[in-house]
Amino acid sequence: MPYAIAVLLLTWLPAEEAGKVTGIVATLARLVATWGVPVEAAYTVFEFAANIALFVPLGVLLAVGWPRMPAMAIIAAGCAASTIIELVQLTMPSRYSTLSDVIANTLGTAVGLVIARAVFRRPTVDDA
Repeated sequence: MPYAIAVLLLTWLPAEEAGKVTGIVATLARLVATWGVPVEAAYTVFEFAANIALFVPLGVLLAVGWPRMPAMAIIAAGCAASTIIELVQLTMPSRYSTLSDVIANTLGTAVGLVIARAVFRRPTVDDA
């Protein structure tokens, strides 16, 4: 539940308020710009990576909480959650809804799933 609350606060607070927490993306983009990388390009990459990271815990939690759930169901749940977030953001004047966020969030769920299945892998007969 704390994870869900954190995600909803980050994604549904007005952009001005959420920016207080997510300002690290802009800070990193400006830092990389000192090495000659355009701020806009760096910001885009860091924002995409942050969206992946935001949903990794969802993939882990679903895979650990429901170990028999098929991988595609976990990934679909991440995609559905992200799509709902983006649809709500469409109604918020200070937020921007993007397909790239859905893609990154879904990818993050898949990464979390892979991590959880690798870390919490159950021994099989073949492992003996």
